[in-house]
Amino acid sequence: MKKLMNDADDLLLDSLRGFAQAHKDVVQLNEQPLFVSRRQAAKAGKVALVSGGGAGHEPLHTGFVGQGMLDAACPGQVFTSPTPDQMLAAAESVDQGAGVLFIVKNYAGDVMNFEIAAEMFDGENASVLVCDDVSLPKTHSTGRRGVAGTLIVEKIVGAAAENGDDLATCQALGTQVNQQTASMGVALTSCTVPALGRPTFDIAEDEMEMGVGIHGERGRETVPLASAKEIVADIAQTIESELALSAGQQVLLHVNGFGGTPAMELYAVYEMAAKYLAERNVEVVRSLVGNYTTSLDMAGCSITVTVMDEMLLKLWDAPVQTANLHW
Repeated sequence: MKKLMNDADDLLLDSLRGFAQAHKDVVQLNEQPLFVSRRQAAKAGKVALVSGGGAGHEPLHTGFVGQGMLDAACPGQVFTSPTPDQMLAAAESVDQGAGVLFIVKNYAGDVMNFEIAAEMFDGENASVLVCDDVSLPKTHSTGRRGVAGTLIVEKIVGAAAENGDDLATCQALGTQVNQQTASMGVALTSCTVPALGRPTFDIAEDEMEMGVGIHGERGRETVPLASAKEIVADIAQTIESELALSAGQQVLLHVNGFGGTPAMELYAVYEMAAKYLAERNVEVVRSLVGNYTTSLDMAGCSITVTVMDEMLLKLWDAPVQTANLHW
């Protein structure tokens, strides 16, 4: 294993210190307990958004702390949930008197620890559970996972909170966006967790994993390697069926890299996915392509589609200033 690091145990803190220094105009780092928050506090009376999860998904979540998105993010060790004391401290730090909305990806550790933090927090709070991964059936043991659609929820709800919407409205909006969002991923390689020192699973050169999550795990099935066009069609058909897409609808199309795939390939996937939707008279009105919810150095990508309306488009277009998403 070759990694640009001193020690696997120190990599997360080294990375966060560098991140905070590089983007000190936007964020600040609290080391004990560990969380990242806005450099400039939000105005009084604004709903605060707090999210988090294991490291290894960068720029999710720390890269989306700032104006128009998250007020704080709690990073755990690689692929490991942050602890309740991190979440509690972050919530207390950014609460502006209008309550705290926890945005939680549907993984057992994240859900449990955010629930504990919410119980310990004295202020008003609510949660949005993100479960956009349609590669799993709804009847999966812990439900569907939260993957790249988390970014969509954070951006749209972040804009609403910045506009002054109250806690109940922000929670309902997050739930709505989650319901209108579907994601599915494919991996061509495994990833290498620094503490493990080797790929998390073995895969042959002529195989791929369909339906992967974002924690370096295998997908729902190992299948023969196919062309990009075939891969996109398989994923797009699943998303189309899940969202019951119909002619005339407007959507946001997000092609997300897992960390080890060149931009050239991601844009090729986008072109094929956009063509698939156009052939069904589904209009792509907003797009996002790049590494936003990664799985360390895994080669592969996911496709996310969100059904949009006039209100959601307006919120998506609202100003945002974070380290990794800004317009």
